[in-house]
Amino acid sequence: MQNISLLILALALIPAAVLMVLMLIRDKEHPEPSQWIIRGLFYGIASAFASMLISGPMLLAGLVPQNYSNWFEAMLNSFGAAAIPEETAKLCFLWLLLRKNPYFDEHLDGIVYAACIGLGFAAFENITYLFAAGDEWLVTGLVRGLLSVPAHFFFAVLMGYYYSLVHFGHNTNRNRILVWAAPVLAHGIYDTIAMTQSVSEGLEAVFGIALLLFCNELRKLGQRHIRELADADHSVYNKNPNS
Repeated sequence: MQNISLLILALALIPAAVLMVLMLIRDKEHPEPSQWIIRGLFYGIASAFASMLISGPMLLAGLVPQNYSNWFEAMLNSFGAAAIPEETAKLCFLWLLLRKNPYFDEHLDGIVYAACIGLGFAAFENITYLFAAGDEWLVTGLVRGLLSVPAHFFFAVLMGYYYSLVHFGHNTNRNRILVWAAPVLAHGIYDTIAMTQSVSEGLEAVFGIALLLFCNELRKLGQRHIRELADADHSVYNKNPNS
């Protein structure tokens, strides 16, 4: 039994760990201090609990349906019980992490630290889902490792991208709104498609394909944002090689 628990824990943590390592490799030229990375991961775990303080009262008050039987109820649940409270909590903890962080001095850093928050959250959430899955833990772990955890990573990329734009001078109303709205929309759409798939009898394959296509577009957008901010940093260092 103990060996199974260790396997479940490993399966839950590996996807987030792999994505975190890949993000740190991307930032290898000017890496962030390890203590700030670790702090960010723990802030991500804390944001999971904080999000419940937002979603819990909304569910109890009946403002968000706890059960859903059609796409509209699935959408309300996706945004009200997941996307809005979770991304709001992550953004609050990202602000707490960066407001007095002396190492937040590059464009890409916004994405790096947002990824810490998002992957800390995703790892904790993954543990809860896998241990609650019973005999289906392996299938649940594989599906979530390929879809849900990467999705949380790319939600974080969106948040970190716009956070950096605002911080480094592109402080427009549009960018300030998108710091919060972009990850909320991406998260809400992802969950809506996934939840609608579970209540659309006979159309599961259609919504399954739609989810894969959406994830692929999210991946391409996230990678483009990472390249853009990395290139912005390279241009700064090329102009000021001694900085």
